Parts: sequence; structure tokens; C-alpha cells
Amino acid sequence: MATTFEVWVPLAREQVQVEVDGSTVPMTRSGDGWWRARVDQATHGTPYSFRLDGGEPRADPRSRWQPDGVPGPSAVYDHDLFAWTDQGWRGTPLSGAVIYELHVGTFTPQGTLQSAVDRLDHLAALGVTLVELLPLAAFPGHHGWGYDGVGLYAVHQAYGGPDGLKTFVDACHARGIGVCLDVVYNHLGPAHNYLSEFGPYFTDKYATPWGQAVNLDDVGSDQVRRFVVGNALGWFRDFHVDALRLDAVHALHDERAVPILEELSHEVDSAAATLGRPLWLIAESDRNDPRTVTPRESGGLGVHAQWDDDVHHALHALLTGERDGYYGDFGSLPCLAKTMTRAFFHDGTWSSFRGRVHGRPVDVERTGGWRFVAALQNHDQIGNRAAGDRLSATLSDDQLAVAAGLLLTSPYTPMLFMGEEWGARTPWQYFTDFADPDLAEAVRNGRRNEFADHGWDPDDVPDPQDEGTFRASRLDWNEPEKESGARLLDWYTTLIRLRRELPGLADPRLYRVEVTYDEDARWVMIRRGDLGVVANLAGAQATVPLGAVVDETVGRDGVVLAWHPDDTHTTPGTTTHGTPTSADKDDVTQIQLPGHSLAIVGLRP
Repeated sequence: MATTFEVWVPLAREQVQVEVDGSTVPMTRSGDGWWRARVDQATHGTPYSFRLDGGEPRADPRSRWQPDGVPGPSAVYDHDLFAWTDQGWRGTPLSGAVIYELHVGTFTPQGTLQSAVDRLDHLAALGVTLVELLPLAAFPGHHGWGYDGVGLYAVHQAYGGPDGLKTFVDACHARGIGVCLDVVYNHLGPAHNYLSEFGPYFTDKYATPWGQAVNLDDVGSDQVRRFVVGNALGWFRDFHVDALRLDAVHALHDERAVPILEELSHEVDSAAATLGRPLWLIAESDRNDPRTVTPRESGGLGVHAQWDDDVHHALHALLTGERDGYYGDFGSLPCLAKTMTRAFFHDGTWSSFRGRVHGRPVDVERTGGWRFVAALQNHDQIGNRAAGDRLSATLSDDQLAVAAGLLLTSPYTPMLFMGEEWGARTPWQYFTDFADPDLAEAVRNGRRNEFADHGWDPDDVPDPQDEGTFRASRLDWNEPEKESGARLLDWYTTLIRLRRELPGLADPRLYRVEVTYDEDARWVMIRRGDLGVVANLAGAQATVPLGAVVDETVGRDGVVLAWHPDDTHTTPGTTTHGTPTSADKDDVTQIQLPGHSLAIVGLRP
């Protein structure tokens, strides 16, 4: 069997050779900078690498398989050899989705895609419809977050390589769960990154906080864009994934008339038509610009959804009381009310963290809430804290339940971070595994210095290079079996089920969401159609006026669900002037909630 090897090396001065299983074969150059060679007896698993002008052997920039990790040679990979069983899979909708973000290396003790398959029944029972995997692109070392990948086309071998990802996706589809893959196109990792030897993959026109900016609009960028688009399409086509989460798109510096996000959107929509199933792009962006998720036909970039950090900040600051850094503008009930109805808090308003006006308003009449992915916790908001502490380290179970209720009854697409559903007590810290001692020390000192500037004792900041930091971040699967974990897990599961079953909670129309609150008494009610989501954020009992008549045909006293059901009651209310109403059941207009509690109440039209 013969294999054609090809590689884009416009920077080669004289020759490019491919080393195949110990033999060196010269490659032929074409006018567009591509080099090609056809080699007999190169089959699945055959190792190969490229030599540029007689230099050191380098892995293929488009390698599908790195059996010995990123420092080693690439290996021929035949996609047709995998026996898929998901022929009946027709994709999953994003509207109505529940996303679950997980890091393969810490999701299970084994830290592999195969061991993650063994936990998929847990996710199916929870009600998850889309699993988001943190980056799998091959990166140096055994463990890490994955955002320093250098082999963007290959699956990290320690996780199970390309066959491991296919096995995972196939198993997800068998359970009715889609798969979203986190991809990083704004930079590459610092170790074993040799792309600049091949071609103008990077540019000095821009800078990113994490390394050289990818060349999307400078000289030679046509082929770099093909590299990016081809990578995205390959995950959909060859690995059957259903969505891509695009990391930090605000760092995709691109001044072209057709920016890379719009080009990606067009190509992915075309691929969806070819493959016969919906394919989704979800952007991480801090621009607060709704044009990111506005369809191309309406003048937007055509990305299907984006992360909404403002919702996270509003909930986190409100529940924890933190006001440092970007939490400074958040934490009030008026702030929560705005984010629950307008998607962005900063939509052309002053941002004290940035020292300038930030954002653009969302047209809530035309833009559905499902286009905004909201979370209480995610890898950034936990792992980028000095100690990697989750909300469970700060909040009580009662407060965690209230937080979950607000998120899972919101008009947005909710995303959970692994273990959140049972209030996991394990931290999720920043960990790396760089072999280069200078790079390892730079990462270690950079982390300590960053948090020392915020008042932390450097000795209290976990060492990213210490394997113990990685081990401490693994989930403890005994926790959901304990009473506290089991109760929270049941709460999450019930909320997700109700989100699917009750039209009021499933409705993504932002303009139909109504919020009332009392800042002093610390309660809020969010009306979702014929339902009222009532949260008491104070430590003492609260009586909350519902502003509508309770539908007593739904649950006991009209209460559909309550975190403390025995202590939650609807009673005759008062008018706005304080005059008691009739005790007739038709006049029930208020609800009594214990401290740190939430209830869903049926309301008459």
C-alpha cells in the first residue's frame, strides 16, 4: 500500500525529505509551497517525519497521530479502519442543550477517554445533552490543561490518541449525547512548537498573552487559514464531533474583510449540509458583541453561540460577595436582573475593570437566549483562582442549590463543570508537565508572581509542575454517593428534567423574562411564562410577593419544586398598599421561603 505525504514548507530553501520508517525519501516542490512524495509500503502505524533543508526531523504539522508524544515522529493514520456504530446519529440541537465541561485527565482516576466512557451513564442520567472536552490537541508532557497544544491535528496520546476519541464519541452518540471539542487557534504552546520553521504561521503584528499570534491576515496567511479551517472540519468529518468551542476568539487578530470566524461559520454550515447533521460553533469572547452570534445573513459573523461571562460574574459576585478585579461592577440584584433579561451587563456601559465603556446591546427580540452559554463554574473561573477552589469551598449546600436553580431555570444554555452537580470538594488547579527546566521554572514563578500581586503568599499558590497539583484536581467519585452529594445531584437532575418538560423554562425568548427583586431583603423572582422562580439569598426566612395568582393544580400549594419543601409555603398575600387580601385560595399571592432557598411556583396567566 502506498501513501502520499505532503507538507506546506514555503520557507524551505533547497529540499524537504520525508523519513519513513528509517528510509529517507526526497519530496517534490510545487509552486504554492507544498512538497509531496509517494511512498510504497507506508501503512497505518508507519512512523514518519520531515527534514527541512537537512535539519532535525520534525513531526507533521497536520499529524493525525503522535504515538510517542509531540517530540517523537508522526505515524500514518487511516481513519477508515475505525468501526463506527453511530450511523443512526442525526446530531443534537443547541437550543435546549445542557452542556457538561470536562477535562479528560482529571475526570477519572485513570485520566483517559476510555475511562471517561465508563462514566457516560452518569451524564445521561443527569440529563446532559452535549459533553464539552477541554482541548485534546497533542501537547508536551503527560498532563496539562491542553491550552498549550502544538500538534493541533492529533489527539493527545496519554488520553488514548485518535482511536480513544472516536471510541468516546461513538459511546456518547449511543447514549444520545453530543460531543463538543475545545480548540485553540489563537496561539500554540511554547514547547516543541516548530511551525515557524515550516512557514509563516505566526505574525509579529499582534501579541497575545500566551504566545505568538497566529498569522490570519499577514503575508502567507491564506495557507494558515486553510490550516485552521481544515483542522475544524476534520474534527467534524473524521471524528464525528458535533460542536467546537473556539478558545478566546478576541485573540484571533484578523483585519481581513472576511474574518476567520465568518469563514469558519460558512465552511461549517456547508459541512453540516454535506454530513446531514447540525454542526455548531461556540465562541469564547470577552467583547460582549452580539454580532458574534448574529447570523451571516443579518450581517453577523455567524457563530452559533458564545460564552456569556457576565452571567457568571453576576451570579458569582452575588452569591460569594467577591468584588475584586472584574467582579467589581457585579454582585447586585439589579445587575442580576439585567443579565437575566439582556444577556450582557456591560452592553455599552462603563466597565471599572477595563477603565472604559464596554460591550454592545443585544437585540432581545431577535436573539434567543440559547445563543449564550452561561455557567456558575468552568475551567477558567475555577482553575485561574490561586488555589483552584470551587464554589463548594465558599458556599453552603443551600447556597449551591440556589445557584443551580438560578442557572438551570435561566433562558440561557447552561453549562456545568465536572463534579459541580454533586458539589465536588476537590479543587481544580492549574497544572503543567514541561520537561524543559527553564520553562518549568518560568511557569512556576509566573504563577506565584501573578497572585503575589493580589496579596497571596507565594507558598500558598500550588506549584503547577508538582504532580501532586494534578492529582489533587482529580474528581472523587465517592462524593456523589454521600448524603450531601446525592441530594445536590438529585436537585440538579430534577432541575434539568423540568427544564425540558416545562415550556416556561424551555422558552429561550429573552423579552419574555421578567425579574422583580428586593435588594434590601435579598430576594429575587424571575418569571418564566407561567412559572415563577423565587430565590431567597438571605440567611433568614423571607416572604416574597409573587405579583400573580398561584396555580394550585401544580404541586402542593402551587409549588412545583423547592429545595426545602417542608418549609416552603404559599399564603394569602397583601396588596401594594399593605392591605390583606381575602383568604380565598384564588388570592394566594405570596410565598414563604427559608433562608438560602429556592422554589419554582406555578402561576396563572
